[in-house]
Amino acid sequence: MQTSDLRIALFSGNYNYTRDGANQALNRLVEYLLRQGAAVRVYAPKVPNPDFEPTGDLVGLPNVRMPVKGRGEYRLPTGLGKAVKRELERFQPNIVHLSSPDPAGHAALRWAQDYDIPVLASVHTRFETYPRYYGMAFLEPVIEWILRRLYNRCDALVAPSQSLVDTLIEQDMHDDIAIWSRGVDRTIFDPSKRDLEWRRAHGLADDDVAVVFLGRLVMEKGLDVFTDTIVQLRKRQITHKVLVIGDGPARGWFEANLPGGSFAGFKTGAALGAALASGDIFFNPSVTEAFGNVTLEAMASGLPVVAAGATGSASIVVDGVTGKLVPLAGQSADVNRCADALAEYCTDPVLRAAHGAAGERKAREYSWDAINQVVADTYIRLVERRRAEQDADAAKLKAALDLA
Repeated sequence: MQTSDLRIALFSGNYNYTRDGANQALNRLVEYLLRQGAAVRVYAPKVPNPDFEPTGDLVGLPNVRMPVKGRGEYRLPTGLGKAVKRELERFQPNIVHLSSPDPAGHAALRWAQDYDIPVLASVHTRFETYPRYYGMAFLEPVIEWILRRLYNRCDALVAPSQSLVDTLIEQDMHDDIAIWSRGVDRTIFDPSKRDLEWRRAHGLADDDVAVVFLGRLVMEKGLDVFTDTIVQLRKRQITHKVLVIGDGPARGWFEANLPGGSFAGFKTGAALGAALASGDIFFNPSVTEAFGNVTLEAMASGLPVVAAGATGSASIVVDGVTGKLVPLAGQSADVNRCADALAEYCTDPVLRAAHGAAGERKAREYSWDAINQVVADTYIRLVERRRAEQDADAAKLKAALDLA
Protein backbone atom coordinates (compact mmCIF):
# COMPACT_ATOMS: atom_id res chain seq x y z
CA MET A 1 0.00 0.00 0.00
CA GLN A 2 1.20 3.50 -0.86
CA THR A 3 0.47 6.87 0.68
CA SER A 4 -1.53 7.69 -2.46
CA ASP A 5 -3.95 4.85 -1.57
CA LEU A 6 -4.98 6.53 1.69
CA ARG A 7 -8.38 8.17 2.22
CA ILE A 8 -8.10 10.08 5.48
CA ALA A 9 -10.91 11.62 7.51
CA LEU A 10 -9.22 14.06 9.91
CA PHE A 11 -11.17 15.47 12.87
CA SER A 12 -10.01 18.61 14.64
CA GLY A 13 -11.48 20.89 17.28
CA ASN A 14 -9.61 23.86 15.77
CA TYR A 15 -8.23 23.44 12.27
CA ASN A 16 -7.93 27.08 11.19
CA TYR A 17 -10.21 29.49 13.06
CA THR A 18 -7.63 30.36 15.77
CA ARG A 19 -3.97 29.87 14.93
CA ASP A 20 -1.98 27.63 17.29
CA GLY A 21 0.88 25.15 17.14
CA ALA A 22 -1.36 22.10 16.88
CA ASN A 23 -3.34 23.26 13.86
CA GLN A 24 -0.21 24.52 12.14
CA ALA A 25 1.15 20.97 12.38
CA LEU A 26 -2.14 19.50 11.12
CA ASN A 27 -2.25 21.84 8.11
CA ARG A 28 1.35 20.95 7.25
CA LEU A 29 0.47 17.26 7.52
CA VAL A 30 -2.52 17.65 5.18
CA GLU A 31 -0.43 19.61 2.68
CA TYR A 32 2.17 16.84 2.68
CA LEU A 33 -0.43 14.06 2.32
CA LEU A 34 -2.13 15.83 -0.58
CA ARG A 35 1.24 16.32 -2.23
CA GLN A 36 1.81 12.54 -1.96
CA GLY A 37 -1.51 11.83 -3.71
CA ALA A 38 -3.63 10.89 -0.68
CA ALA A 39 -7.28 11.92 -0.39
CA VAL A 40 -7.95 13.96 2.76
CA ARG A 41 -11.16 15.43 4.16
CA VAL A 42 -10.99 17.59 7.29
CA TYR A 43 -13.91 17.85 9.72
CA ALA A 44 -13.77 20.80 12.12
CA PRO A 45 -15.76 23.87 13.26
CA LYS A 46 -16.07 26.70 10.74
CA VAL A 47 -16.30 30.40 11.62
CA PRO A 48 -16.97 33.45 9.40
CA ASN A 49 -13.48 34.98 9.72
CA PRO A 50 -10.87 32.32 10.50
CA ASP A 51 -7.27 33.22 11.27
CA PHE A 52 -6.11 31.58 8.02
CA GLU A 53 -7.39 29.61 5.04
CA PRO A 54 -7.54 25.85 5.60
CA THR A 55 -5.31 23.43 3.72
CA GLY A 56 -7.49 20.90 1.89
CA ASP A 57 -11.28 20.37 1.96
CA LEU A 58 -12.91 21.46 5.23
CA VAL A 59 -16.34 20.18 6.30
CA GLY A 60 -18.00 22.09 9.15
CA LEU A 61 -18.93 20.32 12.39
CA PRO A 62 -21.81 21.33 14.70
CA ASN A 63 -20.30 23.38 17.52
CA VAL A 64 -20.85 25.82 20.38
CA ARG A 65 -18.66 28.44 22.03
CA MET A 66 -16.26 26.85 24.51
CA PRO A 67 -17.97 27.01 27.93
CA VAL A 68 -14.79 27.97 29.81
CA LYS A 69 -13.95 31.46 31.06
CA GLY A 70 -11.06 32.96 29.10
CA ARG A 71 -11.43 30.49 26.19
CA GLY A 72 -14.43 32.05 24.42
CA GLU A 73 -12.60 32.29 21.09
CA TYR A 74 -12.54 28.48 20.89
CA ARG A 75 -15.39 26.31 19.62
CA LEU A 76 -16.45 22.93 21.01
CA PRO A 77 -17.55 20.42 18.34
CA THR A 78 -20.67 18.80 19.77
CA GLY A 79 -20.90 15.76 17.52
CA LEU A 80 -21.23 14.72 13.90
CA GLY A 81 -24.88 15.13 12.91
CA LYS A 82 -26.67 13.38 10.06
CA ALA A 83 -25.24 15.61 7.34
CA VAL A 84 -21.65 14.93 8.37
CA LYS A 85 -22.30 11.20 8.64
CA ARG A 86 -23.76 11.19 5.12
CA GLU A 87 -20.71 13.08 3.88
CA LEU A 88 -18.40 10.55 5.57
CA GLU A 89 -20.23 7.70 3.88
CA ARG A 90 -19.77 9.39 0.50
CA PHE A 91 -16.09 10.04 1.14
CA GLN A 92 -15.46 6.42 2.25
CA PRO A 93 -12.29 6.91 4.31
CA ASN A 94 -10.03 3.95 5.01
CA ILE A 95 -8.49 5.65 8.09
CA VAL A 96 -9.88 8.09 10.65
CA HIS A 97 -7.55 10.53 12.46
CA LEU A 98 -8.69 12.17 15.72
CA SER A 99 -6.70 15.21 16.84
CA SER A 100 -8.80 16.41 19.76
CA PRO A 101 -10.67 14.48 22.49
CA ASP A 102 -13.93 16.43 22.15
CA PRO A 103 -17.50 15.11 21.68
CA ALA A 104 -17.07 15.03 17.89
CA GLY A 105 -13.89 12.98 18.31
CA HIS A 106 -15.76 10.45 20.46
CA ALA A 107 -18.58 10.33 17.91
CA ALA A 108 -16.14 9.87 15.03
CA LEU A 109 -14.53 6.96 16.87
CA ARG A 110 -17.91 5.27 17.27
CA TRP A 111 -18.70 5.86 13.59
CA ALA A 112 -15.36 4.35 12.52
CA GLN A 113 -15.90 1.30 14.73
CA ASP A 114 -19.37 0.79 13.21
CA TYR A 115 -17.77 0.71 9.75
CA ASP A 116 -14.72 -1.30 10.86
CA ILE A 117 -12.29 1.51 9.96
CA PRO A 118 -9.03 1.88 11.93
CA VAL A 119 -8.54 5.01 14.03
CA LEU A 120 -5.36 6.93 14.82
CA ALA A 121 -5.35 9.63 17.51
CA SER A 122 -2.73 12.35 17.73
CA VAL A 123 -1.96 13.94 21.11
CA HIS A 124 -1.12 17.65 20.86
CA THR A 125 -1.34 18.93 24.41
CA ARG A 126 -1.69 17.87 28.03
CA PHE A 127 -5.45 18.47 28.26
CA GLU A 128 -5.64 16.87 31.70
CA THR A 129 -3.44 19.64 33.14
CA TYR A 130 -5.69 22.52 32.00
CA PRO A 131 -8.14 22.55 34.96
CA ARG A 132 -5.40 23.56 37.41
CA TYR A 133 -5.20 26.97 35.69
CA TYR A 134 -8.92 27.60 36.18
CA GLY A 135 -9.21 26.65 39.86
CA MET A 136 -10.54 23.16 39.10
CA ALA A 137 -7.53 20.89 39.64
CA PHE A 138 -9.86 18.31 41.19
CA LEU A 139 -11.09 17.54 37.66
CA GLU A 140 -7.70 16.30 36.42
CA PRO A 141 -8.29 12.62 37.36
CA VAL A 142 -11.71 12.73 35.67
CA ILE A 143 -10.31 14.18 32.45
CA GLU A 144 -7.45 11.67 32.52
CA TRP A 145 -10.03 8.85 32.80
CA ILE A 146 -12.00 10.25 29.83
CA LEU A 147 -8.81 10.50 27.75
CA ARG A 148 -7.79 6.97 28.68
CA ARG A 149 -11.18 5.62 27.64
CA LEU A 150 -10.96 7.39 24.26
CA TYR A 151 -7.35 6.59 23.44
CA ASN A 152 -7.52 2.92 24.43
CA ARG A 153 -10.36 2.42 21.95
CA CYS A 154 -8.19 3.78 19.12
CA ASP A 155 -5.86 1.53 17.14
CA ALA A 156 -2.75 3.60 17.86
CA LEU A 157 -1.55 7.03 18.97
CA VAL A 158 1.06 9.46 17.72
CA ALA A 159 2.67 12.03 20.03
CA PRO A 160 5.27 14.70 19.31
CA SER A 161 7.98 13.81 21.82
CA GLN A 162 9.50 10.84 23.63
CA SER A 163 8.80 12.51 26.97
CA LEU A 164 5.08 12.63 26.15
CA VAL A 165 5.12 9.05 24.87
CA ASP A 166 6.61 7.98 28.22
CA THR A 167 3.91 9.92 30.09
CA LEU A 168 1.10 8.43 27.99
CA ILE A 169 2.39 4.91 28.61
CA GLU A 170 2.69 5.63 32.33
CA GLN A 171 -0.92 6.87 32.31
CA ASP A 172 -1.97 3.67 30.50
CA MET A 173 -3.35 5.62 27.52
CA HIS A 174 -2.10 3.07 24.95
CA ASP A 175 0.81 0.73 24.22
CA ASP A 176 1.11 1.52 20.46
CA ILE A 177 2.46 5.07 20.29
CA ALA A 178 4.71 6.46 17.55
CA ILE A 179 6.54 9.77 17.63
CA TRP A 180 5.18 12.42 15.27
CA SER A 181 7.66 15.17 15.98
CA ARG A 182 7.57 18.76 14.74
CA GLY A 183 9.60 20.57 12.15
CA VAL A 184 10.72 24.15 11.82
CA ASP A 185 10.69 26.47 8.80
CA ARG A 186 14.30 27.62 8.47
CA THR A 187 13.36 30.26 5.92
CA ILE A 188 11.60 32.06 8.79
CA PHE A 189 13.47 31.04 11.93
CA ASP A 190 17.19 31.70 11.73
CA PRO A 191 19.73 33.85 13.63
CA SER A 192 20.23 35.95 10.50
CA LYS A 193 16.72 37.37 10.98
CA ARG A 194 17.87 39.40 14.01
CA ASP A 195 16.93 43.06 13.46
CA LEU A 196 18.53 45.76 15.61
CA GLU A 197 16.22 48.44 14.23
CA TRP A 198 13.23 46.33 15.24
CA ARG A 199 14.69 45.98 18.73
CA ARG A 200 15.21 49.72 19.08
CA ALA A 201 11.65 50.37 17.93
CA HIS A 202 10.46 48.14 20.76
CA GLY A 203 12.55 49.78 23.46
CA LEU A 204 15.51 47.39 23.41
CA ALA A 205 18.99 48.87 23.23
CA ASP A 206 21.66 47.00 21.26
CA ASP A 207 23.35 45.79 24.45
CA ASP A 208 20.15 44.89 26.35
CA VAL A 209 19.58 41.23 27.15
CA ALA A 210 15.95 40.44 26.27
CA VAL A 211 14.17 37.49 27.92
CA VAL A 212 11.50 36.36 25.45
CA PHE A 213 8.06 34.86 25.94
CA LEU A 214 6.40 33.58 22.77
CA GLY A 215 2.95 32.06 22.65
CA ARG A 216 -0.74 32.54 23.15
CA LEU A 217 -1.36 34.60 26.27
CA VAL A 218 -3.45 32.18 28.32
CA MET A 219 -2.74 31.16 31.91
CA GLU A 220 -2.03 27.51 31.10
CA LYS A 221 1.13 28.62 29.29
CA GLY A 222 2.70 29.29 32.70
CA LEU A 223 2.30 33.07 32.71
CA ASP A 224 2.33 33.13 36.52
CA VAL A 225 5.66 31.29 36.65
CA PHE A 226 7.08 33.67 34.05
CA THR A 227 6.08 36.78 36.00
CA ASP A 228 7.21 35.36 39.36
CA THR A 229 10.58 34.52 37.83
CA ILE A 230 11.01 38.03 36.44
CA VAL A 231 10.22 39.40 39.91
CA GLN A 232 13.05 37.25 41.27
CA LEU A 233 15.47 38.57 38.64
CA ARG A 234 14.57 42.13 39.57
CA LYS A 235 15.04 41.41 43.28
CA ARG A 236 18.50 40.05 42.48
CA GLN A 237 19.22 43.18 40.41
CA ILE A 238 20.00 41.10 37.28
CA THR A 239 19.98 43.51 34.36
CA HIS A 240 17.54 42.38 31.66
CA LYS A 241 14.53 43.37 29.57
CA VAL A 242 11.35 41.40 28.82
CA LEU A 243 9.99 40.88 25.29
CA VAL A 244 6.56 39.30 24.87
CA ILE A 245 5.51 38.06 21.43
CA GLY A 246 1.88 36.98 21.19
CA ASP A 247 -1.62 37.90 22.22
CA GLY A 248 -4.59 36.35 23.97
CA PRO A 249 -7.25 36.78 26.64
CA ALA A 250 -4.70 37.03 29.50
CA ARG A 251 -2.75 39.88 27.94
CA GLY A 252 -4.14 42.45 30.38
CA TRP A 253 -3.11 40.32 33.35
CA PHE A 254 0.34 39.72 31.86
CA GLU A 255 0.94 43.41 31.16
CA ALA A 256 -0.14 44.36 34.67
CA ASN A 257 2.28 41.85 36.18
CA LEU A 258 5.19 42.71 33.85
CA PRO A 259 5.59 46.47 34.20
CA GLY A 260 8.18 47.77 31.77
CA GLY A 261 7.88 44.73 29.50
CA SER A 262 7.78 45.21 25.74
CA PHE A 263 4.64 43.67 24.22
CA ALA A 264 5.11 43.17 20.48
CA GLY A 265 1.70 41.56 19.89
CA PHE A 266 0.77 38.67 17.62
CA LYS A 267 3.23 37.93 14.79
CA THR A 268 3.39 35.40 11.96
CA GLY A 269 5.74 34.55 9.12
CA ALA A 270 8.77 36.75 8.53
CA ALA A 271 7.64 39.24 11.21
CA LEU A 272 7.62 36.47 13.80
CA GLY A 273 11.05 35.23 12.72
CA ALA A 274 12.51 38.73 13.03
CA ALA A 275 10.91 39.32 16.44
CA LEU A 276 12.11 36.01 17.88
CA ALA A 277 15.67 36.30 16.54
CA SER A 278 15.80 39.81 17.99
CA GLY A 279 15.55 38.42 21.52
CA ASP A 280 18.43 36.94 23.52
CA ILE A 281 17.07 34.22 25.84
CA PHE A 282 13.90 32.17 25.42
CA PHE A 283 11.95 31.31 28.56
CA ASN A 284 9.19 28.67 28.27
CA PRO A 285 7.63 27.85 31.66
CA SER A 286 4.71 25.85 30.24
CA VAL A 287 4.07 22.30 31.45
CA THR A 288 0.99 21.71 29.27
CA GLU A 289 2.64 21.36 25.87
CA ALA A 290 3.10 18.05 24.13
CA PHE A 291 6.04 19.32 22.09
CA GLY A 292 6.56 23.06 22.22
CA ASN A 293 6.90 24.35 18.67
CA VAL A 294 7.93 27.73 20.04
CA THR A 295 10.90 26.16 21.81
CA LEU A 296 12.17 24.64 18.57
CA GLU A 297 11.61 27.93 16.74
CA ALA A 298 13.61 29.77 19.40
CA MET A 299 16.46 27.28 19.08
CA ALA A 300 16.45 27.68 15.29
CA SER A 301 16.67 31.44 15.87
CA GLY A 302 19.85 31.02 17.92
CA LEU A 303 18.43 31.62 21.40
CA PRO A 304 19.41 29.53 24.43
CA VAL A 305 16.32 28.12 26.14
CA VAL A 306 15.26 28.01 29.77
CA ALA A 307 12.27 25.68 30.02
CA ALA A 308 10.26 23.69 32.50
CA GLY A 309 11.56 20.12 32.56
CA ALA A 310 8.19 18.70 31.50
CA THR A 311 6.81 16.90 28.45
CA GLY A 312 7.74 18.63 25.23
CA SER A 313 10.74 20.76 26.13
CA ALA A 314 12.42 17.84 27.89
CA SER A 315 12.69 16.07 24.53
CA ILE A 316 14.00 19.10 22.62
CA VAL A 317 16.34 20.97 24.96
CA VAL A 318 19.66 19.32 25.79
CA ASP A 319 20.26 20.44 29.36
CA GLY A 320 23.55 22.27 29.73
CA VAL A 321 24.15 22.25 25.96
CA THR A 322 21.31 24.10 24.22
CA GLY A 323 19.69 25.50 27.34
CA LYS A 324 18.54 24.73 30.86
CA LEU A 325 15.74 22.39 31.93
CA VAL A 326 14.28 23.44 35.27
CA PRO A 327 12.86 20.72 37.55
CA LEU A 328 9.23 20.96 38.61
CA ALA A 329 8.23 22.04 42.09
CA GLY A 330 4.79 20.49 42.43
CA GLN A 331 2.79 21.19 39.27
CA SER A 332 4.99 23.93 37.82
CA ALA A 333 8.63 24.85 37.29
CA ASP A 334 10.60 25.97 40.36
CA VAL A 335 10.67 29.78 40.18
CA ASN A 336 13.98 30.22 42.00
CA ARG A 337 15.73 27.73 39.75
CA CYS A 338 14.20 29.40 36.68
CA ALA A 339 15.68 32.67 37.94
CA ASP A 340 19.06 30.98 38.52
CA ALA A 341 19.16 29.73 34.92
CA LEU A 342 18.09 33.04 33.42
CA ALA A 343 20.54 34.98 35.58
CA GLU A 344 23.42 32.83 34.33
CA TYR A 345 22.58 33.62 30.71
CA CYS A 346 21.94 37.31 31.45
CA THR A 347 25.39 37.74 32.99
CA ASP A 348 27.48 35.44 30.77
CA PRO A 349 27.37 36.46 27.08
CA VAL A 350 29.86 33.73 26.09
CA LEU A 351 27.68 30.98 27.56
CA ARG A 352 24.59 32.57 26.05
CA ALA A 353 26.13 32.60 22.57
CA ALA A 354 27.52 29.05 22.87
CA HIS A 355 24.21 27.49 23.95
CA GLY A 356 22.30 29.53 21.36
CA ALA A 357 24.58 28.27 18.59
CA ALA A 358 24.26 24.68 19.83
CA GLY A 359 20.47 25.00 19.78
CA GLU A 360 20.54 26.31 16.21
CA ARG A 361 22.58 23.27 15.14
CA LYS A 362 20.18 20.93 16.95
CA ALA A 363 17.19 22.51 15.18
CA ARG A 364 18.63 21.53 11.79
CA GLU A 365 17.62 17.90 12.52
CA TYR A 366 13.90 18.61 12.15
CA SER A 367 12.64 18.12 8.56
CA TRP A 368 8.87 18.46 8.03
CA ASP A 369 8.55 15.97 5.16
CA ALA A 370 10.39 13.18 6.98
CA ILE A 371 8.39 13.91 10.14
CA ASN A 372 5.03 13.83 8.35
CA GLN A 373 5.85 10.60 6.54
CA VAL A 374 5.90 8.94 9.98
CA VAL A 375 2.17 9.65 10.25
CA ALA A 376 1.53 8.39 6.71
CA ASP A 377 3.46 5.20 7.50
CA THR A 378 1.38 4.72 10.65
CA TYR A 379 -1.84 5.14 8.65
CA ILE A 380 -0.63 2.52 6.18
CA ARG A 381 0.35 0.10 8.95
CA LEU A 382 -3.07 0.36 10.61
CA VAL A 383 -5.01 0.01 7.33
CA GLU A 384 -2.98 -3.02 6.24
CA ARG A 385 -3.37 -4.62 9.69
CA ARG A 386 -7.14 -4.11 9.63
CA ARG A 387 -7.40 -5.55 6.11
CA ALA A 388 -5.37 -8.60 7.18
CA GLU A 389 -7.72 -9.10 10.13
CA GLN A 390 -10.76 -8.78 7.87
CA ASP A 391 -9.27 -11.26 5.38
CA ALA A 392 -8.54 -13.71 8.20
CA ASP A 393 -12.10 -13.40 9.52
CA ALA A 394 -13.50 -13.92 6.01
CA ALA A 395 -11.33 -17.01 5.54
CA LYS A 396 -12.54 -18.44 8.87
CA LEU A 397 -16.14 -17.80 7.91
CA LYS A 398 -15.67 -19.44 4.51
CA ALA A 399 -14.04 -22.46 6.11
CA ALA A 400 -16.90 -22.76 8.58
CA LEU A 401 -19.48 -22.54 5.78
CA ASP A 402 -17.60 -25.14 3.73
CA LEU A 403 -17.65 -27.55 6.67
CA ALA A 404 -21.35 -26.95 7.15
